[in-house]
Amino acid sequence: MRIAEIFYSIQGEGALIGTPSVFVRTSGCNLRCAWCDTPYTSWQPEGEERSIDSIVEEVNRYGASHVVVTGGEPMIAPQIEELTQRLSQHVTIETAGTVDVPVRCDLMSISPKLANSTPHERDGGRWADQHDRLRYQPEILKRLIQLYPYQLKFVIVEPGDLAQVRAMVEEIGAAKGRVLLMAEGIDAAALAERGRWLAEIAKREGYRFTPRLHIDLWGNRRGV
Repeated sequence: MRIAEIFYSIQGEGALIGTPSVFVRTSGCNLRCAWCDTPYTSWQPEGEERSIDSIVEEVNRYGASHVVVTGGEPMIAPQIEELTQRLSQHVTIETAGTVDVPVRCDLMSISPKLANSTPHERDGGRWADQHDRLRYQPEILKRLIQLYPYQLKFVIVEPGDLAQVRAMVEEIGAAKGRVLLMAEGIDAAALAERGRWLAEIAKREGYRFTPRLHIDLWGNRRGV
């Protein structure tokens, strides 16, 4: 399995925000989000091939009760089923919800991609059609939210994005209380500016608001 990094930090987003967690970041993705904050796992995949034994051993050394398997897109990683079965901790999987494989998971953290993610300009736009075709898979999302405890985390760039959120939530039959809105951005100032109007939208719509705590604390750095 190709791994970009393994590190110990706190969960910065979602329902488990603030929870000390070991992050296992796989490298490789089937999407190419215009605003991707981990391009070293998608646009220019990095990492080294690791055995499941070595990954589990490193995770266990930290002694944490929670593990976050993220990416890239961890659900396309070879041996992802075996890795999740071998991990004895509480396992969160962070996924775009475009692939369904039989993993062991205590929280499926699903981030369906809105149209704001399509890379029309980046890299000459050559990924735009593939990304747009794959980014929203309602039947897979329906299965995931039926099979696992879940949260739906939407990246919001502008208020107009909420129309797509409403449509997706209704189509897949997700519970409103499981929907989290998160401002797009990789620096604290931009997140604060967007967060102020996004919090008001969350209040109006009845969705939850999530900050990006790790950005507030450490900025857009790897390994934190």
